[in-house]
Amino acid sequence: MNLLLVEDDPRIVEALAMSLARLGYDVDHLAGASADLRRRVARADAVVLDIGLPGEDGFAVCRAIRRWSSIPILMLTARSDDIDTVAGLEAGADDYVVKPVSPRVLDARIKAVLRRNVAAAPESERAEPIVAATELGLRIDRLAAEVTRDGVPLNLSPTEKRLLFALADHPGQVLSREQLLELAWNQGFLGDSSLVDNAIYRLRAKIGGGHEANHIETVRGFGYRFRAAP
Repeated sequence: MNLLLVEDDPRIVEALAMSLARLGYDVDHLAGASADLRRRVARADAVVLDIGLPGEDGFAVCRAIRRWSSIPILMLTARSDDIDTVAGLEAGADDYVVKPVSPRVLDARIKAVLRRNVAAAPESERAEPIVAATELGLRIDRLAAEVTRDGVPLNLSPTEKRLLFALADHPGQVLSREQLLELAWNQGFLGDSSLVDNAIYRLRAKIGGGHEANHIETVRGFGYRFRAAP
């Protein structure tokens, strides 16, 4: 598996690169934002991204990657409180790990993110392969794990895609923030409902077209509901 490690501390890079190589990873390394970031991301299966980078911090790099890639991103944070974690997830990361991190723990978290991304496209017998809102131009292809608007693919992060799939799998049904945390993040992440609210905000903006409220309806005091058509 090809892994891009974006970290400026040479001691962490050396320790993680050697240990992850023994676990079967081919590790590429960047010390921070780079002119060839896009090319290096394109060759990787996942990105491990430190928050405390020189120049552009990890949040800015994560947002930049999310403009053109849905690759799984795990963020490294030196703080164990919720502030960096929530900020990283809101920037588009799929998971976070607190430093210092064991290579085996990091390996497990990378594999868990990749499994969640595969699970985002269930087998046809478990869900409808296509959920379409033709009147509004939105098309959700569950088998291809692709979302388009007016025929143009939307660049959704894996988490945003899982969130939309979770809502679309239950059309007309109100899902609480706790249910969406479990369905889209595969765990009760932090118990922080603002994480869901911010992800819904970003998802609506990407669906766009002036019709976003018709797709994802806020049910005040309860949660959110997907409407396939107005």
